[in-house]
Amino acid sequence: MRRTPLALLLALTLSSTAVLAAAPSAQIPIPPLLPANSANAPVETLDLERYLGTWHEVARLPQFFQRNCARDTTATYALGEGETLTVTNRCIAADGDVIDVTGEARRTDVAGALEVSFLPAALSWLPIGWADYWVVDLDPDYRWAVVGGPSRGAMWVLARDRSLPPDILEGIKQRAKARGYVLDELILSPPQRDAMAATENASAADSTAGR
Repeated sequence: MRRTPLALLLALTLSSTAVLAAAPSAQIPIPPLLPANSANAPVETLDLERYLGTWHEVARLPQFFQRNCARDTTATYALGEGETLTVTNRCIAADGDVIDVTGEARRTDVAGALEVSFLPAALSWLPIGWADYWVVDLDPDYRWAVVGGPSRGAMWVLARDRSLPPDILEGIKQRAKARGYVLDELILSPPQRDAMAATENASAADSTAGR
């Protein structure tokens, strides 16, 4: 069946949109270096509406409660009641089972500092069970974020895509180290490991071709 010009235009528009949607990660600028002993503090500005939605975990420091997560770890944020957000963490275990939990996040007096709790709603009024959730680094266009806290014992690198370009991740890691985070045991997600390996293989191929 012959397409009409309008249908063809629509198809081209949809095709272009798909290409553009897949491209942004390649255009993310490398974050600037930070000097050693930089402050570990929440970002001063956080637009919660832009922060909403699903983030993919591309790297993290080991956490006991994530010990069974093998892949496809995501965090999804949505508006809750009043000034709160709902937080849904989801991952796939090695045996294929889906692990998910929904909690609540509340604002504090500092824009980039939230508090999260996964207690049952009936117990959320208790002062215990709330953990610091600091957004300590953030891409200006909200394509990646780093979540940490005052103790530096936990850290997550989140991204809108399933992986980040390796040079972007290296820049993020440098900035985290400058803030005092120890990344010797940093765990990369499977897609991020694949991205790192692909870059290393390409570099090796280029080096061999240049001999």
